[in-house]
Amino acid sequence: MSMPKDEIQEEMNEAWNTYVQALEKSLDLIEKEIEEAKDLAGVCTDEWCHTTEHVLDDLGNALFSISEPRWSSKEDSKRIKALKRRLYDIYVNYRGVYKKIAA
Repeated sequence: MSMPKDEIQEEMNEAWNTYVQALEKSLDLIEKEIEEAKDLAGVCTDEWCHTTEHVLDDLGNALFSISEPRWSSKEDSKRIKALKRRLYDIYVNYRGVYKKIAA
């Protein structure tokens, strides 16, 4: 009996891509929320700030704990690096909104 390596790798690749797409969508959502907060005075209540920071932390943990599969492409690696940079930029933007509202 032979190991269905190609089939397993294809399934894993599909699952990995779905996971990365979900992270991208999550970044889209949090980025939109923070952009909207810029226009709303007083939106950064303790609860909103606390929740936003936890979401950013969770996304950071998910992104920085990704172990790229051996079979991933250079494009996959670039995609992950871009997501990490994007998370950093979103966090900087959040801190700007937080400072603006807290002042």
